[in-house]
Amino acid sequence: MHIAQSLAGLPAFIAYYIVGCVLLGLYGLVYTRLTPYDEMALIRANNVAAAIAFAGSILGFIIPLAAAFVNSVGLFDAVVWGLVALIVQVGAYRLARLLIPGLCERIPEGEMAPAIYLAVVSLTGGMLQSACMSY
Repeated sequence: MHIAQSLAGLPAFIAYYIVGCVLLGLYGLVYTRLTPYDEMALIRANNVAAAIAFAGSILGFIIPLAAAFVNSVGLFDAVVWGLVALIVQVGAYRLARLLIPGLCERIPEGEMAPAIYLAVVSLTGGMLQSACMSY
């Protein structure tokens, strides 16, 4: 096998990787604007609850994004499904806020239970989306 054959998919890899990073950055921006607290400041201050909630949210987004990349028929299709994943994750966050009173006040205070719950809601939503994208 020649190296040229091995690297034939490199341009597509680079394109998908860049698009994935952009979508992940967009999701992080949208998510951090939705929450009334500053995740990064809390994480820098060693707030484990904020780190768990944010990490769960990121993973809950990246799981269906990866599924979108695997199951898409092209880059545009992957972007569309990546945006669907973003919208569904925003919905999961809003649902968690409805189900846990004071969620947005409790995480900055370092309470672990609501942070773990939010992370699990995010991961569950992401895994369900991922399964639904394997049509």
